[in-house]
Amino acid sequence: QVQLVESGGGLVQDGGSLRLSCTISGRPVNGYTMAWFRQAPGKEREFVAAINWSFDNTWYADSVKGRFTISRDNAKNTFYLQMNSLKPEETAVFYCATDRILGVHAPSQWRYKYWGQGTQVTVSS
Repeated sequence: QVQLVESGGGLVQDGGSLRLSCTISGRPVNGYTMAWFRQAPGKEREFVAAINWSFDNTWYADSVKGRFTISRDNAKNTFYLQMNSLKPEETAVFYCATDRILGVHAPSQWRYKYWGQGTQVTVSS
């Protein structure tokens, strides 16, 4: 079955950068969308970014546009989230997710069946 594993979380200073990775156990079939979500303490999980497996289409939350970049390496069954200019309020557990869904529905977390275990990102002031 489909399994995902995140890595790359850690502690970074205000304004710093981190690169998260998510590796899928098997190569997804055409039509899969890959996404990043995050959940801060006491807050609901929110959408961050998504990318289509077969094309270059990307989607971003307004709050991260211009600072975060989602990308993929199909040969490695891996997708990434490059995060620049991180802010303390973005401290959260980041989760990767995937499913065979339309990109227009990428921000809807309830549409994803497959989730990683989460990786902690802490931004200090």
